[in-house]
Amino acid sequence: MNWTPLTDIAQFDVIDQASQTKSILLFKHSTACSISRAALDRLERAWTAADNEDYTAYYLDLLKFRSVSNAIAECYGVTHESPQALIIRGGRCAHHASHFGVTYADVIGELKK
Repeated sequence: MNWTPLTDIAQFDVIDQASQTKSILLFKHSTACSISRAALDRLERAWTAADNEDYTAYYLDLLKFRSVSNAIAECYGVTHESPQALIIRGGRCAHHASHFGVTYADVIGELKK
């Protein structure tokens, strides 16, 4: 999976602009959580080379960049959870899921909308 690291709030402008033409995945991961690790592993195992071509996926290590995680909650109007997958479309959070609700099928289905 070709992750783009999400490390700075300034990246939101790029994400919001890109989301005007295609949906963007933000994945918030806690490196200290086994559930988060399981969700990340399931997503990465199912992700294909074609998905890398079609979609942009951002990865946030929320323990290192907690301020960015907090800003995501505020900017996109979602409650902080981990793991958490957000689909950004048109500069807004169009879908989000957390814990074992993060599945490849749901993520891809939402990205295709």
